[in-house]
Amino acid sequence: MLKEEIAPGDDAKTPRHAAVLGGAGPRNALGDLHALQTLGGHFARSLRHLLEPMLRRPVRIAAEPLSVVRFDAYLDARGDAPVAYALISMPPLAGHAVAVIDGPMVFELLDLFYGGTGQVPAPLPAELPASAEAIIRRIGKGIAERLAATWGEVAQIAFAFERFETNPAMIPDIEGEDRVVVTRFAIALSDSRSAAIDILYSAAALKPVAGALGARVKGKRGGDPAWFSGLTRAVMEVKLPVRSVLAEPVIQLSRLVALKPGDIIPISFGPEIPLFVAENRFARGSVGAANGRAALRIARIETLPDEDIA
Repeated sequence: MLKEEIAPGDDAKTPRHAAVLGGAGPRNALGDLHALQTLGGHFARSLRHLLEPMLRRPVRIAAEPLSVVRFDAYLDARGDAPVAYALISMPPLAGHAVAVIDGPMVFELLDLFYGGTGQVPAPLPAELPASAEAIIRRIGKGIAERLAATWGEVAQIAFAFERFETNPAMIPDIEGEDRVVVTRFAIALSDSRSAAIDILYSAAALKPVAGALGARVKGKRGGDPAWFSGLTRAVMEVKLPVRSVLAEPVIQLSRLVALKPGDIIPISFGPEIPLFVAENRFARGSVGAANGRAALRIARIETLPDEDIA
């Protein structure tokens, strides 16, 4: 379902997006965007895999119905809260897609990255700090990669993250009066809070792929949904060995064979020690106590080399 904006003075029977997206008649450019709506559902699942490792908890992400609005009306609806605008090129199409990332979620991810618990400052600062750049770049790159993979079902678009802005006036290719197609992904966090990431496309930029976006796209997943659900539950019940290494001292073989009860081997360790899952280093944390037992407080989750924030 495509949400339509009706402006004062427009014919109430004519969709607000008709001038750009087209209604019935020769100006029809994009139609009802059936394919883009379907791709949104696929992208939501992919986006969850990007955000869950960063948020360190499961999240639910849903693609809301598409809407087409003037860019200035979209900005007015968002208000004055800080926002990051990730600019994503999309050759061979002209212009950029824009990933709009909620400021509160950026602050939460920043606090987690620096070893916190994901606290969002209150009141919310008016601007995002410079230290948030790495977080925004990682999200922007991840979104671009997932858009390219998802759009491959209907068109070969080489989405690539370029940069981000915090001032919408610095977004090229889109003026206030231009129509934008808004795909909103609502993110339900486990602590009853919510956030959103919007992907904006200039309606004019999408005209070359109007035919593909108006087509019906079949879901990628086939088979019995109940079977997939059962498989997912079974996989999540798999138990993995988790261990922590406090220290790994090195001693000479001659001393090792001479060891006897009562001998002391000095050890030293830093403020953080590794946590291994199977044979892979999963996290680092500090040693402490909880409920009368030795415990490890997780300070940060390790990332694979190709996922490093840089």
